[in-house]
Amino acid sequence: MKTPFGRHSNSSDESVVKHRGRKRDVFSGVSISIATVVLLFVGSAIVAIVAGGVTHFGDAIRSEEVLFSLRMSVVTSTISTALCLVLALPSAYALSRTNMPFKRVAEVLMELTLSLPYILLGFALLLIFSSPLGKALRDVGFAVVFEPTGIVFAQLIVNLPFAIRMVRTAFSDVNPRMEFVAKTLGASPWDVFRTVILPVCRNSIISTLVLTWARGMGEFGATLMLVGVTRMKTETLPGSIYLSISTGNNETAMATAMIMLLLSAATLVVANVLNRPVGEVRVGASHKGARARRNKAK
Repeated sequence: MKTPFGRHSNSSDESVVKHRGRKRDVFSGVSISIATVVLLFVGSAIVAIVAGGVTHFGDAIRSEEVLFSLRMSVVTSTISTALCLVLALPSAYALSRTNMPFKRVAEVLMELTLSLPYILLGFALLLIFSSPLGKALRDVGFAVVFEPTGIVFAQLIVNLPFAIRMVRTAFSDVNPRMEFVAKTLGASPWDVFRTVILPVCRNSIISTLVLTWARGMGEFGATLMLVGVTRMKTETLPGSIYLSISTGNNETAMATAMIMLLLSAATLVVANVLNRPVGEVRVGASHKGARARRNKAK
């Protein structure tokens, strides 16, 4: 439609914009509603653990059995996490920086291991360590099946592919120019790895360790299949919850679950702090300093 001055009216354009805006508002409203339902569903699980465990939390942390399972989880998770670091760093470097044979097969194998049920991975370990090789290891004093050592192996097979993927992603984000310059100056691949890649990926690697440790603390499926849950022998925190529920002691189970919840929350905080970009921290600090100077000047 033309105006008396010959211009086209923009009333139709405005109506289209308003119509599109209403569509977006409807979609936003539906999204918020679904997100609210999801948050209520997930939050109800957290509230249930806290409400059921806070009453008996004091008794649980004084229980010899719960403390044993806590120590077992901490020790085995720490050992398996250290092994994950030692194995994940060179593996991730080989997958991201070298032309290793059958690289694509290795990548598919890692992804497949991540997608398998943990109880199936534990069953695979049970078959391996129940074979003649496993029996020979047991005869020389290296027993795995139904022993605390098996907990470390169960956590290792579950967490190692995860750690490799996380570290490899961090390595892939390193600017290739930095490595090129280092090599141009005569640095060997080991020097580049030690002086360029590792410092750049330091926070990501530490964050991977924290998350891997937390996953080890909560691992149960592979552990159950490989070593079972023997009270005060192979009893981890998840195993303690399993035994408490099996014997009808739901109060202790909820209190033990609350201990795991607190540990998970602590590791989440540490991981988020370590993942915060350094520039963001510096910018935030500079803003706070500038605000303080302005307030002081006033």
